[in-house]
Amino acid sequence: MLTLRCTAKLLKQMRTTPDPTPPASTTRLGDWYANRIQVGRTPIVLAVSEKSLLPVLLPARGVAKLPELLPDAVAEVLAFLEIPEDAIRAEIAAMKEGCVVAKTASRVVLGSMNDMARMTEAHIRSGRPLQDTSRYLTTVPFSPLKMHAPAHETRALLGG
Repeated sequence: MLTLRCTAKLLKQMRTTPDPTPPASTTRLGDWYANRIQVGRTPIVLAVSEKSLLPVLLPARGVAKLPELLPDAVAEVLAFLEIPEDAIRAEIAAMKEGCVVAKTASRVVLGSMNDMARMTEAHIRSGRPLQDTSRYLTTVPFSPLKMHAPAHETRALLGG
């Protein structure tokens, strides 16, 4: 079971009502936070794991299907990080058990997402593709992770 915590801006675009009392995610990476950001004329969804701050970037078209699209995008980033296949399968299976959409709850995660949004804009404006930008963000240290990178924390949680 996955709890997807969306910003008000994204909830409005998804045209969904958030669950007022969402359950905790059963995934090892915890709840996922998501926000819609704009780089030039390109709308992007930035999704971040609550526990490891692992970032995943997706095109914002079809944002209503984000709960269905996120697991495959996460699997791609986990494979890039060389997480063991069995751990990836287990994490994605847990994400696909069901998804509850809720409001954001952690200012710490939102603050890190704001930093990631600024880095994403700079990276994409310099001509790099979305996938490369997502991979780059996994290597950036963040203070809530005691200056470790999301890739390090994700490997600690899932192995690899």
